[in-house]
Amino acid sequence: MTDFVKTGTAPETSPLLPAPSPPVPSGPGAPKLLDRVRMSIRRLRYSPRTERAYVYWVRRFIFHNRVRHPAEMGAEEVRGFLTHLAVRERVSASTQNVALNALVFLYRRVLERELGPLGGLERAKRSERLPVVLTRDEVREVLEHLQGVPQLVCRLLYGGGLRLLECLTLRVKDIDFARNEITIRQGKGAKDRVSMLAAACRQPLLDHLERVRRQHEADLEHGLGRVALPDALVRKYPHADREWPWHHVFRPPPTTRTPGLAFAIVITCTRRWCRKP
Repeated sequence: MTDFVKTGTAPETSPLLPAPSPPVPSGPGAPKLLDRVRMSIRRLRYSPRTERAYVYWVRRFIFHNRVRHPAEMGAEEVRGFLTHLAVRERVSASTQNVALNALVFLYRRVLERELGPLGGLERAKRSERLPVVLTRDEVREVLEHLQGVPQLVCRLLYGGGLRLLECLTLRVKDIDFARNEITIRQGKGAKDRVSMLAAACRQPLLDHLERVRRQHEADLEHGLGRVALPDALVRKYPHADREWPWHHVFRPPPTTRTPGLAFAIVITCTRRWCRKP
């Protein structure tokens, strides 16, 4: 591994670049390049999933070019990497776009220089497929083949127009039974919105919350029952992570601090949907 991965020190700028890059912090206390990417993303309050994706593609770009520092490279290397993804690895158009956005962010926000035009870039072709839209009878048949928590989650997805991750990260305080409303926090684009609570979900959801609350009280007696809070609320409200309104509707196992049902629910739903009635 070269010095910049360990200490953040960059070699001199390559003469192939259109303009000299700004100096990169050096020394034993300087942050690593990927840490600088993470700090820039968090400063702009991008989502954790965007952070993981951008760091992944920046790392792929570096190792694709034999662990050269990005300050040594420019539009030519970026074009070669993106073309490699489309031609050799045959990635989808959306995947190539994420990689492009990550590299533009790296140069513009972290290295503080414009990447320049990417003429001659081989773009992955976007597939044109018609969406599959189920009828009401088909939706009802699918829901009848589910049971328990997976069925309740799917009913909320269908009745309230929630995305899967939005539903799995719902907190108790975000459900208003008096007004039959669900408040989605930090949805797509980090925006909040209000959706309806379907009448068919009201009583099953109340029964589910009662079971979860009893389990939460039992967890507190064993020193568990804590939940991750957004941003810096854990410092402002030190005991809020144990309070019932802040807990997730679809609680993870008591030893974890983040929602852990996503994969289990997806796998369960997929298996049951594929099973013949």
